[in-house]
Amino acid sequence: MRSRFHVALVLLAGALLAACSQHFGPGITELPASQGWQPLPIGSWVLNDGIEARAMVFCPRDTCTQQGFAAVIALEGERARQMEQALSESPASLGQAFARLAAAKAAERRKAERNQKKKVEPKPARSATDIVRLDSAEARGVLVTIRSLDTPGRQAVTAILYGREADRFVLALAVGATAAAARRDAEAAWRSR
Repeated sequence: MRSRFHVALVLLAGALLAACSQHFGPGITELPASQGWQPLPIGSWVLNDGIEARAMVFCPRDTCTQQGFAAVIALEGERARQMEQALSESPASLGQAFARLAAAKAAERRKAERNQKKKVEPKPARSATDIVRLDSAEARGVLVTIRSLDTPGRQAVTAILYGREADRFVLALAVGATAAAARRDAEAAWRSR
């Protein structure tokens, strides 16, 4: 009886491990675990309908000289059309929309905290955003740099490469501390799509 219990326990553990492994993507070939990159969960429970995560990897500070994130994502339907239009026509307006959304959320928090008894003066911007096109023969793209105005040298850079594959709009993106690192990792993600 005892040995059957152990066999059943081992089989159950194996089945659970196999089920969990389906939530992690294949990774990105040029950003391997041997260099500190770790795959992130991309099961269907992570994203909304119309969005498919093909691969997501993260390189934490304790295993990498520079922390980073890279992903390959595919969109379809209306979301794909909207994202393609935003990136193709005016990536600067996309960045401004995210900034307005963050500012609106911060204003709501301040309003709730202060009960809006007195007029609140708007605070000056604490960051600046620069956007540069990265178009090449393989893909179109943008490089978004967000710099702190309070702390010189503090920045985050996102490189986004994109293009169509049949009826899907595919994005390869990477976040890094420098433009060169973000672009290198986004290009690696793009080649792995």
